Amino acid sequence: MGISILVVAVILFLDLFAFVLAVGAEMRRNTGRVVPDEYDERTYCQYDSDASTAYGLGAFGMLLVSQAVVSGVTRCFCFGRGLTPGRSRACAVASFVLSWLSFVVAEACLVAGSARNAYHTKYLGYYAKHDLSSCAALRKGVFAAAAALVLVSMVVSLLFYWSYSKADTGGWVKHQNEGGVGMAEYGPNKAKASSLLTGD
Repeated sequence: MGISILVVAVILFLDLFAFVLAVGAEMRRNTGRVVPDEYDERTYCQYDSDASTAYGLGAFGMLLVSQAVVSGVTRCFCFGRGLTPGRSRACAVASFVLSWLSFVVAEACLVAGSARNAYHTKYLGYYAKHDLSSCAALRKGVFAAAAALVLVSMVVSLLFYWSYSKADTGGWVKHQNEGGVGMAEYGPNKAKASSLLTGD
């Protein structure tokens, strides 16, 4: 299996798009402000838009599709032909593990951040205390960590695809004339070679 430029381009596009969305989610994190209730003296938290949740879920989807593409073209490293032993195979195994590890952690950060952000966006309630001073919000850095892991996932996924392709093609040699011995015309010695084979 050779390396496909189209596959590399698709992986790069999806992962970079997921990275941009994760960065956007970090920048548009939901924040709340304390506002007084118009009907009594109590205060409550009012949150702004949930754009960060949409960005986070978008990044989750892009990264998921990217990982599916890598798994599809490499047969998830578990199916298909065996790989040629050597450094390429060892690199493929190591990058495969790192790829899935960074993918799972990045997706977990994106889902957790999106869910937490959405919870605060939808929640609007009253508090028994009158001196509410701050509003709970998603901790800073969750989507930033996810963005960093998206980049790590992209790099190790491409490394895995490259090393897998190299190990997959390195041990295959095309053999000719396995079913018998064929003779080709090489010049005036054809008759002499034929007589030697037939015993004449």
